[in-house]
Amino acid sequence: MKRCFQVRVAGLLIALVVLCAATQAQALKATRVETAGFTVSDMDRSIDFYRRVLHFQKVSDRRIPDGNARVVRMQLGEEQIELAQYDAKGRPFPADSHGNDHWFQHVAIVVSDMQKAYAVLRQNRVRHASSAPQRLPDWNQNAAGIEAFYFRDPDGHYLELIHFPAGKGDPRWQRPSGELFLGIDHTAIVVADTDQSLRFYRDLLGLHIAGESENYGFEQEHLNGVFAAHLRITALRAERGLGIELLEYLSPTDGREIPSDLRTNDVVHWQTRVEFDENVRQAWDATRGPRLRWFHLVRSRPLRRKLSSWPKIPTGT
Repeated sequence: MKRCFQVRVAGLLIALVVLCAATQAQALKATRVETAGFTVSDMDRSIDFYRRVLHFQKVSDRRIPDGNARVVRMQLGEEQIELAQYDAKGRPFPADSHGNDHWFQHVAIVVSDMQKAYAVLRQNRVRHASSAPQRLPDWNQNAAGIEAFYFRDPDGHYLELIHFPAGKGDPRWQRPSGELFLGIDHTAIVVADTDQSLRFYRDLLGLHIAGESENYGFEQEHLNGVFAAHLRITALRAERGLGIELLEYLSPTDGREIPSDLRTNDVVHWQTRVEFDENVRQAWDATRGPRLRWFHLVRSRPLRRKLSSWPKIPTGT
């Protein structure tokens, strides 16, 4: 038995398909994590920041009449982010946010030279989230030598600069290009329970585990801006596109949950767009839990039609 229904959140049409009679989730096969996107309060200011400071290029700019929103795609290298500004203003980014709060999500921007990229941020008076760029220690074999730095955009969204040494990350990040800002490696999401999250991202969506590490120590504290930070990190990928990195804080465990009344026009709102070759046959009942994270699931081939949108999943994932 299958039934469909529609609801509206912040003026945006949401189509949900609930498989009422299913006793076991049927696995899908994600082919691409297409974009990560988020809500902004001033589109022109955001476009200027991402283009002037981080060297993104605007590739599309459109209105969504039914959603009363302006949506802009920005591209860096082969990857894109999607910015949305709603006519009905939502709440600003929480001023007291911390790196272990469950609404934390960022995109990791790959750079060819960390010190030069950091100098660009300093010249533009970009707000720090890390104390300074950090080099992950040699004892951590899976992450040794990676350099990273967290910072904030004009709305307060977290972003990361990341530099991969030889032998780490996707080999394409080692190709000479002459560019300082190369592209987006992944979007990182704080989760409450990695094992529970894997039942969604791996077992249901069909992403595969590309790497794992356990990070802690002086460098991790200064990177995340969280005292005693000890993280279990799981990198997931589809065949193409962005990676999705799960960040579980083993300590501290006092990160706050996503507000139950979060709306798409709130600046803290993110969504991740995932493509599938077949119809999206599995969706998630919005009443499973009050605190939810947004995903946009679309069909990529053979018709290239966008079929289903905005299923929501518990923030434990």
